[in-house]
Amino acid sequence: MFIDNDILQINERGSDIDTVQEQVGYFENGFPFLQLSKAATVGDGIIRLSDDQIDQLLTDFDRSAAEGEMALLKFVPASGAATRMFKSLFSFLEAGKKDKSVDEFFDKLPDFAFYDDLKASLAADGNDIETADEKTIASYFLTAKGLGYGELPKGLLKFHNYEDRSRTPLEEHLVEGAKYANAGGSVQIHFTVSPDHRDKFEKLVVEVLPSYQSEFGVRYIVSFSEQKNSTDTIAVNPDNTPFREKDGSLLFRPAGHGALLENLGQLDADIIFIKNIDNVVPDRIKDDTITYKKALAGIVLQYQKRVFGYLEKLSKQADSALLDELDAFFKDELCVIPPAGFETWSDESKKEYFVQKLDRPIRACGMVKNQGEPGGGPFWAENADKSSSLQIVESAQVDVDDAAQNTIFKESTHFNPVDLVCGVKNSKGELYDLKKFRDPLTGFITAKSKDGKDLKAQELPGLWNGAMANWNTLFVEVPLLTFNPVKTVNDLLREQHQ
Repeated sequence: MFIDNDILQINERGSDIDTVQEQVGYFENGFPFLQLSKAATVGDGIIRLSDDQIDQLLTDFDRSAAEGEMALLKFVPASGAATRMFKSLFSFLEAGKKDKSVDEFFDKLPDFAFYDDLKASLAADGNDIETADEKTIASYFLTAKGLGYGELPKGLLKFHNYEDRSRTPLEEHLVEGAKYANAGGSVQIHFTVSPDHRDKFEKLVVEVLPSYQSEFGVRYIVSFSEQKNSTDTIAVNPDNTPFREKDGSLLFRPAGHGALLENLGQLDADIIFIKNIDNVVPDRIKDDTITYKKALAGIVLQYQKRVFGYLEKLSKQADSALLDELDAFFKDELCVIPPAGFETWSDESKKEYFVQKLDRPIRACGMVKNQGEPGGGPFWAENADKSSSLQIVESAQVDVDDAAQNTIFKESTHFNPVDLVCGVKNSKGELYDLKKFRDPLTGFITAKSKDGKDLKAQELPGLWNGAMANWNTLFVEVPLLTFNPVKTVNDLLREQHQ
């Protein structure tokens, strides 16, 4: 299947032939569906915090952060292009196709934060935005002739207007970081970006950082990384043979956000906040976001302390009383149900099981009430070792042709807004090797094409799905106001973004 030149190409990408052959095997055999046990609901897998609990969590977290007891970091996946935001506008510009969203865009053009920039760009070439035809305006908006928004990532687009300036999502994340990822005046933020746009991100940071540091009295430590070539997956023909370029070389494709596990695993911090680049709001409605991010972090610290305490006790003496206590802790709080027959295991086997389940990364995941958004949700699901635990599950992972599984999937009451706080160090303060806690059988296969030829592509287990399948997981209900993604440009016209 592979020739010497293929192996050389694979090695030069930082991968190896065994990994690529494993990927081909997944194409041949497919990925198994995840077995859902039930939907996670409030009181049965999802925690609903009282006001008193939130106050206490915030107090504890703020004290630890202010004292500099821990390193905090905000991790923002920001490599995605904004092209899909402008799908209707591109159809209008290239083929004259017009729909209601295009009419709304032009009718409410002055309400967008980028309006003044667009006006100036047109004026530089002698065009008046008030009298220019719509195709000219669209051209200056989308292409390099003007703002070039159709070719930029979301993080660099102007989203929100303020009295003195307008802000990009990158800047809104800087502001958020100062509010909840502030450890003794130091704010670490890491953006994953595409190589094509990294210089633009770095340029914007250099331009805006001094003013935000002055405004919030903090010192920002901003870093960037790119998705590694070694995480790309091989593409195959419909018959599962390697897809080859015209020059005979193998075709590798980016493997989705699950590839960012490599980037995440190289960051040294005690607590890591994860949030997508486009889920930001103006300052006037940031309070809920800040409150619940701190609350999630407080929960991680609270449970981490308990987990480390149990590991310490297990290292000394594991009597039946402690094992019974741990059994209840896992079932009632960490929502992990052991395999069938667990009660018949020896005390030593139970101890080994609990140590293995305790000694792993931990995450608290915000969940919003389901409003019909496409995407994953919180469920109890069966693991490879036949235990059951909390998982964020996408529709592609579920056998919807199975009536029982489809019913469970539709019973989901909450939705995953990608609002995570992670503890990635063990009781000794050492970073976990995050790849060891990924479930490799939770990848995805998709149909694509290149140069007019059909192909199959493969995505690695999603960053907050299979890539974190074997983490200790806590689901926490958060307000809907904390979830305001921008999927199309007209989403910026919603009241939350004005």
